[in-house]
Amino acid sequence: MLEKTFKKVFTFNSTTDAIAFERACKNNDIPGRLIPVPRAISAGCGICWSVPAEDGEKVEEFMKASELRCSGIYDMLL
Repeated sequence: MLEKTFKKVFTFNSTTDAIAFERACKNNDIPGRLIPVPRAISAGCGICWSVPAEDGEKVEEFMKASELRCSGIYDMLL
């Protein structure tokens, strides 16, 4: 069983937004991956971007600079 660690989770209103976010992050070597939205969060499209907590600020800065959108940002133990 994997040990739970703190993650920063970015949720989206649509699958299109989630895929665009993933593509932009991968093209710019930004850490993270798409995962199903944890049960504790309700989000529109059912998938979210997850990164280790220590990389969360880097992703947020990239998101602002790239004018990417998300519907919510959460700190979670996953």
